[in-house]
Amino acid sequence: MGTIAVHEFIALDGVFEDPSWTFEYGFDPQMAETLGAITGVSTAILLGRRTYEMFAPAWSARTAEDDPGAPFFNDTHKYVVASREPDVEWGPSTTMAYDPEAIRRLKNETEGYIYVSGSGTLVRALLADRLVDDLHLFVYPVARGTGARLFADGVDPTKLALRAHDVYDNGVVHLDYGPA
Repeated sequence: MGTIAVHEFIALDGVFEDPSWTFEYGFDPQMAETLGAITGVSTAILLGRRTYEMFAPAWSARTAEDDPGAPFFNDTHKYVVASREPDVEWGPSTTMAYDPEAIRRLKNETEGYIYVSGSGTLVRALLADRLVDDLHLFVYPVARGTGARLFADGVDPTKLALRAHDVYDNGVVHLDYGPA
């Protein structure tokens, strides 16, 4: 049975929209090790349509020489949750509507981890339906003030249990949560 592992870059106030603001903090090599450990055990990728459409041009042109993560992103089967077909094609992929039972079937049919990155609408739905097994938050030392937040106003309370944490030299804190 698969494990859904979500990875998000967020600010102290929960903003995760357009993570280009993270660039000024650099990418600590230990962060790469943490993400590599997550993707290294992942056998599938689950993305929302918008994230898939943003990732496709960014990753499809990269090679292993450009970025050691390129083979994972380009060669791993991607399940795209969307109400319509994506505007781009990228590697092996399947488009599916969001249905908690379909996600549970995907988990049951997948050996290893199912990696999720970005995909805010999808992640919120997965959290609400208690389908996230590992929530990896990379918290940046900044409050953005505006932007979409991972936990929007009015969301039902979500209880989580801290499993592990790391502190990086660039001030980013990695928090690994599971269901409480």
